Amino acid sequence: MKLLFVTATNTNIGKTYATLKMIHHFSQQNIVVGVCKPIETGVDDIPKDAEKLLCAVQQYNPNFQQLTPKDITAYTFELPAAPFCADDEGVIAITQIKKKIESLAQRCDLLIIEGAGGLMVPITKSYCMIDLIEELNAKAMLITPSRLGCINDTLLSIEALERRGIDFEWMVNLFEDRESFERVTKPFYDVKFPDWKDLNQAIKGLDFHSL
Repeated sequence: MKLLFVTATNTNIGKTYATLKMIHHFSQQNIVVGVCKPIETGVDDIPKDAEKLLCAVQQYNPNFQQLTPKDITAYTFELPAAPFCADDEGVIAITQIKKKIESLAQRCDLLIIEGAGGLMVPITKSYCMIDLIEELNAKAMLITPSRLGCINDTLLSIEALERRGIDFEWMVNLFEDRESFERVTKPFYDVKFPDWKDLNQAIKGLDFHSL
């Protein structure tokens, strides 16, 4: 069993989009894939991201057939905010998140975990998303945007992962500011990271055995 943690430089970067693509990619390689969305905020009733992820996994993995979207989350909150801020009753327990991940991991060969927001998003007062990745000893997939300003966000996130010694890969979701990306951002990536890939290229090249 392997853990793959999908994170990003911020919120609304494309984590769910990337996770869905990874579910299909690995499942089509006959890997038994599962999914977990440990915390989802901005939830009125059904956690929408978890619902999308679960529907995708259920196409391939019978061990997830009887589960509901809330079964693949540890916590959901109504306020669309960082988990610590959305958790106005202080109910989040990191042990509960880990138990949920452990339980779901028993149903698959590869559990893809989609985080909330970016690496330094607080889950509790003193515990961030990057702490969870580190303690799980999961491989991280960092999704970065193509919009103006993404170089700074990408470098900061890469530095944080490297400082913790977390094994990771990163990919650019070519979506926002796509027309200007070639001139505004790509020249730096080409020089600094000659092997960088956009999201679709990167996912096509992912190999389960190298995770």
